[in-house]
Amino acid sequence: MLSEQSVPVIRATLPAVGGAIGDITPLFYKKMFTARPELLRDLFNRGNQASGDQPKALAGSIAAFATMLLERPDERPDALLSRIAHKHASLGITADQYQIVHEHLFAAIVDVLGEAVTPEVAAAWDEVYWLMGNALIAAEAALYQEAGAPGGNVWRELEVADRREETSDVVSFLLRSPDGSALPPFRPGQYVSVQVELPDGAHQIRQYSLSCAPGRPEWRITVKRVRAAAGTPEGEVSSWLHEHAMPGDRLRVSVPFGDLVLPDGDGPLLLVSAGIGSTPMLAMLDHLVSTGSTRRVIVVHADRSDAAHAHRDELRSLVEALPNGELHLWYEEAGAPEARVGQADLGVLNLPEGVTAYLCGPLPFMRTVRGDLLGLGVPARDVHYEVFGPDLWFGQD
Repeated sequence: MLSEQSVPVIRATLPAVGGAIGDITPLFYKKMFTARPELLRDLFNRGNQASGDQPKALAGSIAAFATMLLERPDERPDALLSRIAHKHASLGITADQYQIVHEHLFAAIVDVLGEAVTPEVAAAWDEVYWLMGNALIAAEAALYQEAGAPGGNVWRELEVADRREETSDVVSFLLRSPDGSALPPFRPGQYVSVQVELPDGAHQIRQYSLSCAPGRPEWRITVKRVRAAAGTPEGEVSSWLHEHAMPGDRLRVSVPFGDLVLPDGDGPLLLVSAGIGSTPMLAMLDHLVSTGSTRRVIVVHADRSDAAHAHRDELRSLVEALPNGELHLWYEEAGAPEARVGQADLGVLNLPEGVTAYLCGPLPFMRTVRGDLLGLGVPARDVHYEVFGPDLWFGQD
């Protein structure tokens, strides 16, 4: 928790810092990437930097953490910290990099706020930063130890065993150890990072869910090609994988991380996805089937159309294999008799007491679904979600 002397300072300055942080964070990244260009080239997502999403995510995390320290001083925001720690671990972030961020972030704060950053104010925000930073460093160290990846050595070379065109813009890849050794274990719902070398020499990294159950000799990832749209560039890594990754090729892949995983027990589950967000749900369902689960499992998926729905037949088969499984589909376009037309409406479902919900898909979709679930009486603690790319939803748990 914050020290007694810092609480009033943070309370008094949070509105000013929060109001200016939209200016602070772009300047911070500019300073850091000027001093350390390799971080933009080989670690940070250049697409998110170009769109402005990464600065928004940093602003959200700092403001949310400071707010939580003030509003809930006896609690630690574990959901916020866990999500960030898993993402950092999947990138191999190390403790020394927090000092680099600190140096350039606080230089940006001083540049933007000027004389308002008194020694007292600087010390209080320094305390906020290191409370968050040290908690993340400890969490990431524990994740590295659990994964057998000391010091953030999370990377290994895997071979593409096969690739399959799932839809016009979605490809799945089967990955295996080149020497035939067993792949590390993972929990259904987790993801791996994939790093590729691009034509300009940059080594860009993206995360992809493992879309099959654990315990198999091969992993599967399913990659949707990110097309350029208004304000957002084409996905560098997804495009490279679609164009270049072929059977027999090698990919640099991290060990699995992620905290959106199935809970133990036999309570009812609600799995809600849209588009490529179905991939962690496929792993969960595959695991439930392979372990003979009798849990009640309600699966909801929304997509543009029958043709756009990647792994459509597999999803249907997995749900049918569960004795207490049910599938509800919504497509924006008509033409599939088994699917409702329009946006997913959870109000038509008969949700059981004690249901635990898992969400994955575009952020606006998850915001809407989460709000619907809360309105239907599902407690916020029982609604979990996964965000790929910058999490612009901090403070919602």
